[in-house]
Amino acid sequence: QVELVESGGGLVQAGGSLRLSCAASGSIVRINVMGWYRQPPGKQRELVATISSDGRTNYADSVKGRFTIYRDNAKSTMYLQMNRLEPEETAVYYCHLYVGMGGYWGQGTQVTVSS
Repeated sequence: QVELVESGGGLVQAGGSLRLSCAASGSIVRINVMGWYRQPPGKQRELVATISSDGRTNYADSVKGRFTIYRDNAKSTMYLQMNRLEPEETAVYYCHLYVGMGGYWGQGTQVTVSS
């Protein structure tokens, strides 16, 4: 069984920074691709970034140069460092573990960026 628990969300002013964490349990965590998604109010969930087990990363164009995804496999934890946040990035941020065509989701953590 896999469990993903996000933390680190909160309220921040535009231009500020936050670091999200995703603590994962389960033996498959260390060998699978993980990612961060977000769902703004009234909108669909969208991909923010992904990271492979060996550290290869991929980012949505809108966050390139501002967000950094990284993972500590020894701790089974993934992070998302978010800098220069913008009000339109207010959303619930979700951690995802890819398994085949599906995977597991965390419960989400709220990020609110005030203008």
